[in-house]
Amino acid sequence: MEVARRAIGFMPDEEGLALYRAGLVGAGAGPLLEIGTYCGKSAVYLGAAADEAGTVLFTVDHHRGSEENQAGWEHHDPRLVDPGTGRMDTLPFFRRTIEEAGLEGRVIAIVGPSPAVGAHWATHLGLVFIDGGHGTEPAHRDYEMWAPKVAPGGLLAIHDVFPDPADGGRPPYEIYLRALDDGGFEELAGAGCGSLRVLRRTTG
Repeated sequence: MEVARRAIGFMPDEEGLALYRAGLVGAGAGPLLEIGTYCGKSAVYLGAAADEAGTVLFTVDHHRGSEENQAGWEHHDPRLVDPGTGRMDTLPFFRRTIEEAGLEGRVIAIVGPSPAVGAHWATHLGLVFIDGGHGTEPAHRDYEMWAPKVAPGGLLAIHDVFPDPADGGRPPYEIYLRALDDGGFEELAGAGCGSLRVLRRTTG
């Protein structure tokens, strides 16, 4: 996991390890998928679980950065700007991270917008990890698109869930509440950590 700890990203190690354990559990129900690749930090944790379980991780991102990653915003990192185009491009950093982790055979990058990929996705998934755009529209859209694709008994993990508005933005918390209120998921006891929440699908 040392590669994950060194990778550019926003996931504390204890949350990453909790995600890895959730990946091991979810792999029993199908392959794993994450929304929001960035530079590959979380993909190493989930990819390690996929490798151990003998499955794969699909990771979906357009690699141009979410709204909060753009210049002038709080989470902008100028290292990730392509000097040739002036645009964010996290794909080379992701590729390097996965290569260093030795997970190129287990982690499958899907480069494109989440809605376009999800509209054509038919495989039931053992775990869906939502960590894409944190604005209201992208967060709720990712939930609506991908939560139904979790297999019965599979897991839905959501990052940056902060019940207190002073700690972080609301949309990830809102979709966490939606998952509980919609009746198809229940919290998996002891699986969450920090701002990571893990829920199990209870209905088909």
